[in-house]
Amino acid sequence: MSAVTVEATSAAIHVSALHKYFGENEVLKGIDFQVDAGQVVCVIGPSGSGKSTLLRCVNRLEEPTSGQILVEGIDITDPETDLDKVRARIGMVFQQFNLFPHMTVLQNLCIAQRTAKRRSKAEAVEVARANLAKVGLAEKESAYPAHLSGGQQQRVAIARALSMDPDMMLFDEPTSALDPELVGDVLAIMKQLAAEGMTMMVVTHEMGFAREVGDKLVFMDGGVIVEEGDPREVLADPKHDRTKAFLSKVL
Repeated sequence: MSAVTVEATSAAIHVSALHKYFGENEVLKGIDFQVDAGQVVCVIGPSGSGKSTLLRCVNRLEEPTSGQILVEGIDITDPETDLDKVRARIGMVFQQFNLFPHMTVLQNLCIAQRTAKRRSKAEAVEVARANLAKVGLAEKESAYPAHLSGGQQQRVAIARALSMDPDMMLFDEPTSALDPELVGDVLAIMKQLAAEGMTMMVVTHEMGFAREVGDKLVFMDGGVIVEEGDPREVLADPKHDRTKAFLSKVL
């Protein structure tokens, strides 16, 4: 076991010297980043800053060009690592809801439980119903995604991720595709998860959420972390000129 593995096992996510190229374009330029267990880390920045790419590298949806990523002490950049086993610990919620349109809400929540977790139908249904109740959609289990609002579909997507019993949740701009009046319901569920101690990495434009719920705020621009710290301090008194310029446009 390498020194960094031993040193970083207390972290839920530990990223070292991460680089990511798309062709000639270097999108991540040597990122060092950490999320501690039980921590809510919000990542902000302009479009194209690399924040979603960083998030997607954390569960290897994007292949890092170089660097190391440890998830609960396990090096997921090591070719020997069982990626599926590690991914089973990580819930992922995307900007788009990615629900199967031909399946009911309940079926959407059960399918990965049955295939990846090998749960019986009865157990999968029980877990799915508990998580639908958690996101306030118990009465929608027989509905199809097309009959739900965007906010309801995103809450179903969160319930689906929770049904896999993850140790941590990654959110990639989960409210940016929603009408403004539907954002609050989704953020309320995320606040509830944070209050329950769920480890969360959240790429977001919701500064109010970051201020209220975040333990750490990370501002990215041009493929690097420009500034990070307590969300209330960074938002009220950013130290870097680039952070000041960005926040002057979004606050």
